[in-house]
Amino acid sequence: MLSREQRETIKNTIQEFFQKATIEVEIKEDNLEGETLKVNLETESPQLLIGEQGQTLAEIQHLLRLVLRRKIVDPFFLDLDINGYKQKKTIYLEELAHTTANEVSLLKIEKELSPMSAQERRIVHLTLVDRSDVVTESRGEGSERRVVIKPRLD
Repeated sequence: MLSREQRETIKNTIQEFFQKATIEVEIKEDNLEGETLKVNLETESPQLLIGEQGQTLAEIQHLLRLVLRRKIVDPFFLDLDINGYKQKKTIYLEELAHTTANEVSLLKIEKELSPMSAQERRIVHLTLVDRSDVVTESRGEGSERRVVIKPRLD
């Protein structure tokens, strides 16, 4: 569990990181969920920080984790979000999963979704885990890995 001092160190480090990059951001909220500190930043130029399919955001998060591991010895995870991008993406993926699962259940044919990151595939799998009419699996390798939703044959 992170102390108040450690959380302040994290917030200050994030602010300093973006100041050095000459990008203006404001920390809107930070929530501690277990060992994960979720930090949502607001900025005037979100696309610059999010990048194509969130790639830049993932790389910034990785860099910040490396910097913060030198300052904070207690184990923790950093989940960085820009203007609620990840939250909106999660909602979209959950809706996509439900819509596709309904189609698969109705038509009794499997459907392949577009390639996704491991985190995005995990959201789809977890969204449908309690459905009794469909099953999910991941297929493919590397950047072409995708979720397949299939009718349950039981």
